[in-house]
Order: sequence, then structure tokens, then C-alpha cells
Amino acid sequence: MAKIVSNVYGDALFSLAMERNAIDSYLEEAQAVSGLLKSEPDFCRIMDHPQISKDEKTQLIENVFKGKISDEMVGLMRMVVEKGHFREMDDILLYFTERVMEVKNIGVATVTTPTELTDGQKRQVEQRLLETTDYVSFQMNYVVEPEVIGGMIIRIGDRVVDSSIRSKLYEMSRELSKIQLKVGESAP
Repeated sequence: MAKIVSNVYGDALFSLAMERNAIDSYLEEAQAVSGLLKSEPDFCRIMDHPQISKDEKTQLIENVFKGKISDEMVGLMRMVVEKGHFREMDDILLYFTERVMEVKNIGVATVTTPTELTDGQKRQVEQRLLETTDYVSFQMNYVVEPEVIGGMIIRIGDRVVDSSIRSKLYEMSRELSKIQLKVGESAP
């Protein structure tokens, strides 16, 4: 259900942005609101509290956002609150952002490594991704996970390239577990 809600509202915002030729400004607003929702968990708890009326919640949206973001974005937030879907607000904004990135041919890549990459290494990774994909630019996200041991894992959408030592060790372990010697036979 949550995915349907985020898609419906996200598509509506995307259509409005296209119609108004305001994709960049709506994207900036969506990212700002999403950042605020992540940094202010108390605000989200208030907006999701069952004992606070929808009228009080919509008034809070007006007080916090009116004049700081477009009337259309405030209107979307009010509508989401009125329909009782504020819990899905971040997913709506994420879906909208993904649609915009898709139209602008901007890839979103998450690169996981065991240690922090230098700026030069980050530029090399991004350049290599630009050379091997059809994207015109990338929004790069870097994650450090020591468990990777070595190499890296690159995720772009639902595609994953895993050249980590951890996955290679796992594959070797799986292959070794398939090898079974028959009792009484000696290994070659």
C-alpha cells in the first residue's frame, strides 16, 4: 500500500513539475523537505500522532513551510496529511526525486568499500561509471564497511557489481562445500 501511495503522489508532483517547467526547483524543494524530515524526528512524530487532528497538522504544515517552499509543495503536503498518509511523505519525495533523476539521465550510485576512498579515487570511480553507462552524470554515495575486506561493491538502481573480497571468499566457500570425497577414495 505504501508503495502505491508514494507512486501516486510522486507521479502527481512529477506531472505538475513537468507542466510548470519547474523540475529543478521542485527537486530542490523535495530534497530540502526530505532532509528536514530526516533531521527532525519530533516533527514527524507530531505529524503522525493519532491524537492531533488533521486540521492542527495542516495548520502546522502551513506555519512551518508557507513562504519557504512553493505553494504547490505545501499543497501536496497538506493533501498527504488530509488523506492520512504523512508517514509516506519521505517515500513520496524519494519517488519523485528518482523520477526526476531518470528524466535528467542522472544515475544514483552507491559505492561500498572497506576504507574511505581519496578524492582522486572517487573521481576515477565516477569517471569509469560515466564511461560504462549511458548516464550523463552521477549522484555518488560512498559507504565504508570494513566487512567488505577489499575491493568494492557498486550499486546503481537494481544493478550490483560486487568485486569485494568478502563475496569472493563466500563463493570459494560455496564451491569448496560442493566438493565431496567418497569414503575410501583418495584425492587426486
